[in-house]
Amino acid sequence: MTTSHDTTRPAPLTDPVGTVVPSAVPTHWYNLAADLPEPCPPALHPGTREPLTPDDLAPLFPMALIAQEVSTERWIEIPQTVREIYALWRPAPLLRARRLERALGTPAKIYYKYEGGSPAGSHKPNTAVAQAYYNAIEGTTRLTTETGAGQWGASLSMACALLGLGCEVWQVRASYDGKPYRRMQMETYGATCHPSPSDLTAAGRAMLAADPHTTGSLGMAISEAVEVAANDPKAHYALGSVLNHVLLHQSVIGQEALAQLDELGETADVVFGCAGGGSNLAGLSFPFLGRNLRDGATTRVVACEPAACPSMTQGEYRYDFGDVAGLTPLLKMHTLGKDFVPPPIHAGGLRYHGMAPMVSHAYALGLMDAIAVEQDAAFAAGIEFARAEGIIPAPESTHALAGALAHARAATTDETILVGLSGNGVLDLPAYHDYV
Repeated sequence: MTTSHDTTRPAPLTDPVGTVVPSAVPTHWYNLAADLPEPCPPALHPGTREPLTPDDLAPLFPMALIAQEVSTERWIEIPQTVREIYALWRPAPLLRARRLERALGTPAKIYYKYEGGSPAGSHKPNTAVAQAYYNAIEGTTRLTTETGAGQWGASLSMACALLGLGCEVWQVRASYDGKPYRRMQMETYGATCHPSPSDLTAAGRAMLAADPHTTGSLGMAISEAVEVAANDPKAHYALGSVLNHVLLHQSVIGQEALAQLDELGETADVVFGCAGGGSNLAGLSFPFLGRNLRDGATTRVVACEPAACPSMTQGEYRYDFGDVAGLTPLLKMHTLGKDFVPPPIHAGGLRYHGMAPMVSHAYALGLMDAIAVEQDAAFAAGIEFARAEGIIPAPESTHALAGALAHARAATTDETILVGLSGNGVLDLPAYHDYV
């Protein structure tokens, strides 16, 4: 539904170091599709290669999410139940990194939008709760999904527990073995977690036959989760990134950040977000891009992806499958190819062969920039941030920090830098230990 967006806000609460508490949880999600100068290329049916219809997606998703996937309305109302759950951790804080600024000796002002205070420890519940809600009201009893580092799997497990759904997760083998506490987190919420590829699905068995020692990939795990959901009439599939409706739900991040900066009288000159499948980057940056497109603002957006999986900076912009087995629709995106298996980097949430179609489209239109960050540089930035600000960032978030710190070191003016801190790294300490 199209609605006017209430922009009235009471006076903010601030503290001396720049924390801002905005007035309320956003009432609507923001959809960049309404403001793009050219529409995104449509998703295609994997068999006919024709544009997808709602009926094509119905075996995997509830109709409300299918409608959001193709919507071009600027504002979509957030259901009250979802907003009430969001209120457990939203609005998320925006903080000024004054200690980091002093450590860097930069004239720039650095703010970070902190999503690590959610119950699951990352930004992922913003869409997990919404997806679980729409599935629950349609009568779905179980959700299947994939996960890399485990942040998405834990978030969907939490959302399913809160909304009365079963949850089954296929976790990329490298992360399943290397991040056991994420699996424990999912199981605590009541979910079942399998390493991927597994012998529980035809797709998994084929992958294991081809390479019994594979470390897995998100594309492999997606194939398994989709296969199981498609064969169970009471189950649906949930995706933690890439698709338009996921990016839509994450827009609460950027909307809050815009409001918080406005309340401080600040304008972001440049925004840095980590980029794997694209949900955190889009959630943070799309409201800023919308303001650029509608109002002539000039905020620069920089996507920071891992050099080990550089879909934007080195991939091709073309139609490709979202999974290894070719079960998903064909999406036009920046891709390294569905068969690409990235090395088992510690930032497991960024190990995806493709980039969200809407992010890819925005990048192709020149609305944002992209850089690739080496893992060592990312961890160095994460440690520098932790020792200055006290928060240990998720390995994924350290990629955005690396881009922001390099920019801040070179700054010669008091420009305003915004960084998306997409999650905390408390359950990723073994990775930090390996680096140190």
